[in-house]
Amino acid sequence: MSSQIDHLLNETRKFAPSPEFVDNAIATQEMYAEAKADREAFWADQARELLTWSTPFTEVLDWTNPPFAKWFADGKLNVAYNCLDRHVEAGNGDRVALLFEGEPGDTREVTYAQLTDEVKRLANVLTDLGIGKGDRVAIYLPMIPEAIASMLAVARLGAAHSVVFGGFSADSLRSRIDDAGAKVVITADGGYRKGRVSPLKPAVDQALSDRGNGVQATVEKVLVVNRCGNDVQWTEGRDLWWNDLVPSASNEHTPEGFEAENPLFILYTSGTTGNPKGILHTSGGYLTQAAFTNRTVHDLHPETDVYWCTADIGWITGHTYVTYGPLANGATQVLYEGTPDSPHPGRWWELVEKYGVTVLYTAPTAIRSFMKMGRQVPEQFDLSSLRLLGSVGEPINPEAWMWYRHVIGGDSTPIVDTWWQTETGAIMISALPGITETKPGSAQVALPGISIDVVDEKGNDVGDGNGGLLVITEPWPSMLRGIWGDPDRFVETYWKMFQDKGYYFAGDGARLDEDGDIWLLGRVDDVMNVSGHRLSTAEIESALVGNEAVAEAAVVGASDETTGQAVVAFVIIKESYLKTHQPDGLAQNLRLWVGEQIGPIARPRDIYIVGELPKTRSGKIMRRLLRDVAEGREVGDTTTLADTAVMSTISRQVK
Repeated sequence: MSSQIDHLLNETRKFAPSPEFVDNAIATQEMYAEAKADREAFWADQARELLTWSTPFTEVLDWTNPPFAKWFADGKLNVAYNCLDRHVEAGNGDRVALLFEGEPGDTREVTYAQLTDEVKRLANVLTDLGIGKGDRVAIYLPMIPEAIASMLAVARLGAAHSVVFGGFSADSLRSRIDDAGAKVVITADGGYRKGRVSPLKPAVDQALSDRGNGVQATVEKVLVVNRCGNDVQWTEGRDLWWNDLVPSASNEHTPEGFEAENPLFILYTSGTTGNPKGILHTSGGYLTQAAFTNRTVHDLHPETDVYWCTADIGWITGHTYVTYGPLANGATQVLYEGTPDSPHPGRWWELVEKYGVTVLYTAPTAIRSFMKMGRQVPEQFDLSSLRLLGSVGEPINPEAWMWYRHVIGGDSTPIVDTWWQTETGAIMISALPGITETKPGSAQVALPGISIDVVDEKGNDVGDGNGGLLVITEPWPSMLRGIWGDPDRFVETYWKMFQDKGYYFAGDGARLDEDGDIWLLGRVDDVMNVSGHRLSTAEIESALVGNEAVAEAAVVGASDETTGQAVVAFVIIKESYLKTHQPDGLAQNLRLWVGEQIGPIARPRDIYIVGELPKTRSGKIMRRLLRDVAEGREVGDTTTLADTAVMSTISRQVK
């Protein structure tokens, strides 16, 4: 099958940054030239400039055993020291690290000195529980300051954490605890979600009990934060209250330097086989690229900015751009426990106004859900503090990009649309604000020091104006170091396709426009073959959302006797549109609309108007399940959905 992906949607708008933004931007055009001249020297400079090393490195990259890279291998550092102690020592202990807002409205301001104090106490508690270098700790917490403190305390001891998203089931939690061989679990009685207590401790109890193959074997202690005061069962000798132990522990703790390649965390990502993959990241290279990208892509000025990344720490975005990047840079950030629409639809914008947020980094899914509610919600709040907007998680369609810029950014803020993955550890492709003329919907350019190409199935560059497979052609500091306990799967999954060239294949389709800028076309699995044309679902979804009636769309390819595959679309209609229009005949009008926007070849065979789409807790649309519906199959596993009832509702609507 050809890897050439037909490109049918044209977007020509461009936005240059304002002169004021350019004057104060951290990123410079020279960075590209420096990185191009000597990539390894460029990253070595970043590592020395942005981090404090207890033992300076002399070796930058060891690529003698690809695809197993080592960065800064003879250097030593302490990740938690870099995120905390050094800022206090520099006289910034009174700077606020976390502006915490609980869903019920409770608030806490945590300074760098206070967070450092808490992490030292927790590190001493964990040491008493037998945690040291090389051990693994599972973290299953809501978005509260204790979650950040837990990650940093584990890192401080040279142990590795495995954060499991607080919405995952007991079975998902158990499989991750087993695979990592965790000795301690840090959890809470519960967290607040959509106005209710979402219990967490009961899921831990279930996960550690006999799930049909015996009780969990490696966990010795469970440390529990009292967040909600809900009743929990207690196992004497195993379960311990955080609130009893941590405040009374000593706040004296000297951080030790660990090798740059010491494991920092394992983060599980769904595998196509059903077995989650434990993506392993190490310390020095990861923290270098986390700090560099957060500083330059988000144009982070720690003395003046109030930064807010809305991701949960259960995902990679929450690791890199809530915990490690911002704290390594000494930033002040908002930490919000709840959902975007609770207790009211304008909750996020209320927080932007309340805290004077200047940099907002969120997902296209959230942006489209706000589009669905209508602009009258954000327009009730003063968003004038915002000076930079970011997008992460999946390609953002041009209409959502324009809405974000116009309604949230007041037609003036640059937007950085970032491409990266759990596996890459940090941002790889993005506009650099203050330098790049941005294009709605395009991730645009590889960052300085990152080598990206779009190639055909033989690994040959497709050239400007063409589509193909997105590859990373050179090792990068924050790259995954393997799949935990399974080196063969690591090679097979990411490196086998272009083994002769040493390219990492991400699984994404992309195209290069006439300027050489990169446009993501979604997963290669989401490319359809319609009458011999390979069409990207992302482009057809973009066309649908470009219609005034549509808030969100998901497109899948369903098998078709005539065309091989047919386009099937599931769309959510804007509430504002339904107030003034009847939905009768809308599906047919949307079919014709796609034909006009892209061409008759892309016109959907079927369009289903639905109330909701199947999404994971991180907001990714699970197209696999929609494909099941479109092809009349039994719907597959729905356990990772935020709302498992969605699929039965969609199935009824389709029938």
